[in-house]
Amino acid sequence: MPRKPRELEVGRMYHIVNRGVEKRNIFLRSQDYSRFILGLEFFNNESSSHLWDILARGQAGTAPTLAQRIETMRQKPRKRIVDLLAFALMPNHYHLIVHEVTEGGISLFMRKLGGYSMYFNKQYNRVGPLFQSRYRGVPVQSDEQLAVVFAYVHTNPIELTEPKWKERKVKDRLGALEKLEEYRWSSYRDYTGIATFPQVTQREFFTNFYGSKEKCRQAIKDWIAYKAMGAQFGSEIIE
Repeated sequence: MPRKPRELEVGRMYHIVNRGVEKRNIFLRSQDYSRFILGLEFFNNESSSHLWDILARGQAGTAPTLAQRIETMRQKPRKRIVDLLAFALMPNHYHLIVHEVTEGGISLFMRKLGGYSMYFNKQYNRVGPLFQSRYRGVPVQSDEQLAVVFAYVHTNPIELTEPKWKERKVKDRLGALEKLEEYRWSSYRDYTGIATFPQVTQREFFTNFYGSKEKCRQAIKDWIAYKAMGAQFGSEIIE
């Protein structure tokens, strides 16, 4: 029986999550994270793209190099189909905050990203589905929810060193913040002014929502404090 099409509205923002089948890891090494992030950048485009094939060319050391192929793709004009406001990649799942700007834009974007499964299966000599199901998209419907989802997505990597963070049991909040600022596979560093993947996200919305890059960073500090102290969100500040 065919699946019911998703009803995603233009102008609406969504928190998107998907994880590996049986909670298996979908990123095994740095190259995997990098390839997925390149997908986030180049699949946000009205035209079709054979990104995985383009990246696979010349891997035996032939010209042009991978960096040259990527730069060539960046020079080509593109028209975004979504605003990708934030992302965080974890070993067995990923989070995106996406704004639907064209009819069907998110659905098209996510279908293109699905090509990562073929890359992964070829890379690791496996067959079968990589993701447990279709992605889950939760609409963001208030400023309060917007603030929570921004903090939640960007603090997800804390789980790697503080496994009980979701239970508000962060033991070392300063250490958690330090590890978070070292973590490359999210948009958090770009929001704080550390250029990591600046071409991937459109950060004006949240920067304006909070008022500045420093206030974006402060929102994350407050959330970590909340998780560490069990305090009301925003009432405890990390100095």
